Amino acid sequence: MERFAVSERKLTAEEFLQIPEDGKRHELVDGVHYVTPSPSLPHQVLVGRLYLSLGAFLERRPEAGQIFLGPLDVVLSDRDVVEPDLLFVAAEQSGILTVKNVQGPPALAIEVLSPSTRKWDQRVKRQLFDRRGVGEYWLVDPVERRVTVLRRASDGSFPEVAALDAIPGRLLETPLVPGWSLDVADLFRS
Repeated sequence: MERFAVSERKLTAEEFLQIPEDGKRHELVDGVHYVTPSPSLPHQVLVGRLYLSLGAFLERRPEAGQIFLGPLDVVLSDRDVVEPDLLFVAAEQSGILTVKNVQGPPALAIEVLSPSTRKWDQRVKRQLFDRRGVGEYWLVDPVERRVTVLRRASDGSFPEVAALDAIPGRLLETPLVPGWSLDVADLFRS
């Protein structure tokens, strides 16, 4: 099932955040409300492995920041509200955390690609995260068994810095969480 626009009328973030939960992923991009079906089991396995690995590491180093599991609204502007599969908010960003949502770009957003979200995550969200100042973006591809990493450069650009295949010994790491790593082969194990 594909992502689809719900209404022709553009919404504000305030209007969008009044929509009741229904188990589907609701996102607002440029004021347009989109809905995607809930994720598949293989998708959730990958999300769970990343969350457990980063979460266990951050439990021992809470001064680094916090990892959050979607669904959790990330309000990037008055017309953009998204729900990454996972997001990391660095300690120095704690001011963007509210009781209801995240008010600003996280240090790291992670999406596991699904048939219904692949192009959306690779194009629309990539451009949105670039425009709105997300520090790092991981695209986890279960078909290709690859993690693509985009990272904000000192000049403000948002280039792809790594494409990590599931080869034993190939480590997924980030300067946002020094000392943490995950063998990409372990992430994609059967």
